[in-house]
Amino acid sequence: MKEQVHKVVLAYSGGLDTSVILPWLKENYGCEVVTFTADLGQGEEELKGVKEKALACGASKAYVVDLKEEFLTEYAFPTMQAGAIYGRLYLLGTSFARPVIAKHLVRIAELEGADAVAHGSTGKGNDQVRFELTVKALAPHLKVIAPWREWDIRSREDALAYARAHNIPVSATSKSIYSRDRNLWHLSHEGGPPEAPWYEPDEDLYQLTVAPEETPDEPLYLTTDFEKGFPVAVDGEPMGPVELLTHLNEVGGAHDIGRADPVENRLVGMKSRGVYETPGGTILYTAHQGLEQICLDRDTLHYKEQVAVRYAELVYYGLWFTPLRKALSAFVAKTQERVTGTVRVKLYKGNCTVVGRKSPFSLYREEYATFGDGLREGVEMHTGLRLPPGIDVESLLRRMRTWADGAELTVPYTEPPFQAEKNTPLVRALLRAIRAEGGRPRFKRKTGTSDMNVVGPAWGCPIAAYGPGDSSPDHTPEERLSLEEFQRSIRVLIRVLEDHPSPPSSPLPSPTPLTSPPTPPSIENHPLPTHQLANSPTRGLADSPTR
Repeated sequence: MKEQVHKVVLAYSGGLDTSVILPWLKENYGCEVVTFTADLGQGEEELKGVKEKALACGASKAYVVDLKEEFLTEYAFPTMQAGAIYGRLYLLGTSFARPVIAKHLVRIAELEGADAVAHGSTGKGNDQVRFELTVKALAPHLKVIAPWREWDIRSREDALAYARAHNIPVSATSKSIYSRDRNLWHLSHEGGPPEAPWYEPDEDLYQLTVAPEETPDEPLYLTTDFEKGFPVAVDGEPMGPVELLTHLNEVGGAHDIGRADPVENRLVGMKSRGVYETPGGTILYTAHQGLEQICLDRDTLHYKEQVAVRYAELVYYGLWFTPLRKALSAFVAKTQERVTGTVRVKLYKGNCTVVGRKSPFSLYREEYATFGDGLREGVEMHTGLRLPPGIDVESLLRRMRTWADGAELTVPYTEPPFQAEKNTPLVRALLRAIRAEGGRPRFKRKTGTSDMNVVGPAWGCPIAAYGPGDSSPDHTPEERLSLEEFQRSIRVLIRVLEDHPSPPSSPLPSPTPLTSPPTPPSIENHPLPTHQLANSPTRGLADSPTR
């Protein structure tokens, strides 16, 4: 008999290891055993009957607690915001799951008045360290029991033999010997044939992703909206964290997104091979990095890349509840204040590629980056007019600014009336400015048609509110453009040309000056959870066994 322990709370999954541990604890410690199962999105199949199974195997009480939202908003998403990737490939799905499980394991132990906790991690793995460091950080008085470091069972086959001897139902077999860990973020596979580094995993190993040969032949495009670094909508539809990641897992898995097969450097001093499926997480990492490229300045982004390496190590090593990890999280949270916008990605046969990004806080300016005359190109793209070669576009803008301030309009009208689709105040205002500069514009036409490509209200110019008419003699007084309407048109045109030299795909607000506090546009009917907006990035959700 081991040293006296009165009550133990076991981190219980219902799998092979913990199913064997439950009766073993009672036999060897003579103690009462309470089980705690964390619902992190591992699926109904794994959770179905887990409470009944624990009670049938001798537990005095069994807790099953839904922690999916806390898991995502306080662990997974902050790690993604940090850009933390361990060993260049691993998105840390098991690593940041262990701290949230251990945190609530401690809470249940205190609630039950237990004097010990137990886990099913092996003596060769990282999870034993992650569990035990968290317990010691939060409740150092609790004894930690790790049966894999104490008992005579040395292999999965030994554990199966023990289960058969004690009539414990388990799903693992000697033929299907993979050790898997699944949550809403990912699915990991260890053990079995892939332990040989030259062995290519069989296709039947994968459960979340489709083989690349079986994916659709047409790519899928989708958009993800972020607010302060947190994903809040997909394809314009606001979603909560759990719904959003569940959806991305489905669409990403159908296109073979998120497979990784690294050989890791374990904390305990050995190399190991793990195969991971992280479809939704891969989409979010890719999209988030694409948005940061236009929202963060050079020095912040470069320094953040250095922080990401250390952040990944801390998470992988089980050092979540440490001052350094909290300090780095505070830095990351500060960098995310302006990471708000939309990213479009392309999913195709295992590849997730950013193909577009936009933000009200974008630092990217096409007129600075272009190799051509960006301002001239912007004018032509927005209005459907080709500017005369001799026109100085900067001078054109200065003239329009003068008119916008209320100067007299003395430009003679020399062109015949335009077709209806050309006859907008925005275009007519530009024509006046061009003529005043001494140029004679020509319309750009679509191939095989006389229609001109003019910008419309679909992307944000409120030209429909200005009314028809022109000041030419060919129009009646009722149709003429008033000075006020003309000035409004000019102001709109100036704003468009200065802020967006090429037409965006959807309306964007004007950038907020850097001296102003960030005020990203909220997505209707989907405010961020209050804990995400709190000053402390490590603030936890209220403890509740029913979360």
